Amino acid sequence: MKTRLHFAHIPTPVEEMSRLSATLHGPRLLVKRDDQTGLAFGGNKTRKLEYLLAEAQELGAQTLISAGAVQSNHCRQTVAAAAKFGMDCILVLFGDPPDPPDGNHLLHYLLGAEIVFTRREEIESKLDEVFQQAQVEKRKPYLIPYGGSNPTGVQGYVNAMLELADQGVHPDWIVFPSSSGGTQAGMLVGARMSGYKGKILGISVDEPADVLSTRVADLARSTAEFLGETWDFTPDQILVKDDYTGGGYAVMGKPEIEAINLFARHEALLLDPVYTGRAAAGLIDLIRKGFFDEDDTVLFWHTGGGPALFSSRYQNRLIINS
Repeated sequence: MKTRLHFAHIPTPVEEMSRLSATLHGPRLLVKRDDQTGLAFGGNKTRKLEYLLAEAQELGAQTLISAGAVQSNHCRQTVAAAAKFGMDCILVLFGDPPDPPDGNHLLHYLLGAEIVFTRREEIESKLDEVFQQAQVEKRKPYLIPYGGSNPTGVQGYVNAMLELADQGVHPDWIVFPSSSGGTQAGMLVGARMSGYKGKILGISVDEPADVLSTRVADLARSTAEFLGETWDFTPDQILVKDDYTGGGYAVMGKPEIEAINLFARHEALLLDPVYTGRAAAGLIDLIRKGFFDEDDTVLFWHTGGGPALFSSRYQNRLIINS
């Protein structure tokens, strides 16, 4: 493994979800609490940022640049890491900015981000424009890709799988939200390293299964090579469910509302409307359909995102439907 900084609160605990399991009449349910990684309300991106920030420091960077949605968990953790290590941060965001700022977007400002807004279809060109301008201004920029999902960042979840093995937890299934693909790619490489024999199932948040599985396979392959391994990963090996994308990215529907309420009221776990709420909705539906065997142990990997609950976009619907 390459150089990393150490600021995530890890290892994160693994807890039983016995009340939820009983309510759903399902298999044994566990949860891995990566909502507790500690950086500005935590989340899965903190693991990736330990490696990305180390690389940025090695390159002498002074400004972090990344992109995401207005309520991006990744951007919130990126600007938090910049603040922690005395760096500037420029965020390129798409979506309608809330007025006043709320949820993650409030935290983007509070943590000191410089924010540039654009349309989703122009995110890559605007990100490149901002990066080039920062170079011209001699701000020594370091570009963090969407979701922190490149071989450097993916190492965070290679290490997370080694951590899970050290905790003595060997579930039959690991279920979690998947979008930019870095978390799932890291789990796959980490599974090879740790000897994990279970199944790793990503619930797609926004992409068709063929697109996401190809992305994950490519990332896993390049990460293994980055770490000196010659392992191959092909799209047909990647387990993805794209049945739960609903109304599209960041559109909270009845399944997400039900999942958020069930996890809150039975396990005191707070999910977000975009990622973990959608993945949990998928998990609940799969349990109800008998997808898992009764004697399976299923681990839900909680990737964080709680501040999005405090976005005015979602609050009224969550209260009305509670």
